[in-house]
Amino acid sequence: MDFLNTVSQFFIFLFHAVYHILWGDLIAIPLPGGGSLGISLLVLILIPSGIYFTIQTKALPFRLFPEMLKVTTEKKKLSQKDAISGVQALIVSTATRVGMGNLVGVVAAISAGGAGAVFWMWIIALLGSSTAFIEGTLAQLYKEKDPLYGGFRGGPAYYIHHFFIKKDSKDRRSLTAVLFALSGLICWCGISQVIGNSVSSAFDNAFHIPPLYTTIVLVAISAVIVLRKDATVKVLDIMVPVMAACYFMLTIFIIIKNIGLLPAVFQKIFLEAFGLRQAVAGGFGAVIMNGAKRGLFSNEAGSGSAPCAAAAADIDHPAKEGLLQAFGVFIDTIVICSCSAMIMLLTPADLTSGLEGMDLLQTSMRHHMGQAGVVFIAAILWLFSFSTFIGILFYARPNVAYLFGDNWLSQTLYKILALIMLFIGGLAAYTFVWDLGDIGVGLMTVFNMIALILLAPKALESLTDYERRKREEADLRG
Repeated sequence: MDFLNTVSQFFIFLFHAVYHILWGDLIAIPLPGGGSLGISLLVLILIPSGIYFTIQTKALPFRLFPEMLKVTTEKKKLSQKDAISGVQALIVSTATRVGMGNLVGVVAAISAGGAGAVFWMWIIALLGSSTAFIEGTLAQLYKEKDPLYGGFRGGPAYYIHHFFIKKDSKDRRSLTAVLFALSGLICWCGISQVIGNSVSSAFDNAFHIPPLYTTIVLVAISAVIVLRKDATVKVLDIMVPVMAACYFMLTIFIIIKNIGLLPAVFQKIFLEAFGLRQAVAGGFGAVIMNGAKRGLFSNEAGSGSAPCAAAAADIDHPAKEGLLQAFGVFIDTIVICSCSAMIMLLTPADLTSGLEGMDLLQTSMRHHMGQAGVVFIAAILWLFSFSTFIGILFYARPNVAYLFGDNWLSQTLYKILALIMLFIGGLAAYTFVWDLGDIGVGLMTVFNMIALILLAPKALESLTDYERRKREEADLRG
């Protein structure tokens, strides 16, 4: 008994140590006014890497934004049966990006860091676009045919494998790729539990529906979709554009209704972003770090999730999928996250003073649209969360296959495990599982970023080749 207690204490200690290394303040920089700028390992990895990739791609998010729009509207015939198009892969990745991070994440950033955190979310998104391009392009370069679902599959586990395992090697798997895939599966199980809890809580607050009833319906609908071979992409094709458009149009309505307040809101964002008020109060670090952390959490660039969808795209040039994934980060943060921010910042400060979390967002919506606004937020949270769950199980496919081989048993067992976690989360919130999900995405990011930095030249070569071809096509037309 003492031995088991010792072992459990060791694992608890190890768990908290890893969590602190990934998400805790690894470095604290003193600031004027008595505050400090705490920087976590993930911020230390992702922000410098984003800057590096932006420089190496010659400011891709700005320079090639028109090309991103052009690629998004292209229509190409698929070369493989059961494959998905580049835009469909973008929709799948957007389903998980445009999820809880756009509501819960933005609310948390503004609650802790004020309006200035929004500016730093924008900056992180621009840097993240370059990172998303690199990982999306690599996913295409190292994709392979999927014998179970049809079409293609891939992602970080596959490009990590190709980097570390040579063709003539007897090793069937790379340790780093295995660790990435395991981290991903742990993360997505944790997220499933968070999704269940968020949806049941929102419906309990808005409609007073007992969590058990909400959870049963959520799990039942999810099971019908994820346990079918070909339903995921079809459902997301309809859901994601509709829910994003509804949220965007509602925000435009609120902005027009409060157009006179808009200059003051932007002034507040920029003034607080550079800490003119917070520096004196010692809170400048909170402004930057909350904006940065929530921006990274929301757009997922660098975590290795989106490439699992990007690899499935049947597209005629790898760089095109990279551009589509870069555009996905723009949709997520610059558009949808900004919508959430505007809804809150256009609300009189005296109404939201002292409020945090979803109370802040629901109070803002009640101010703008009455009780209908609270109902709308509950409904949109359900849609965002539901699409996230469907999307992460699409991500899980290639990673389950990499770890356990091509068989329906392992694929189905993981889906059932995720559904169980969704059900458990709907009934109660277990902090340990939430933290386990955070550790999973943190480890994914570390393993993925190692590969991105090492393989970046391949993605940059693809970009150079794509731009050369575009110039040649323009010369022929001219």
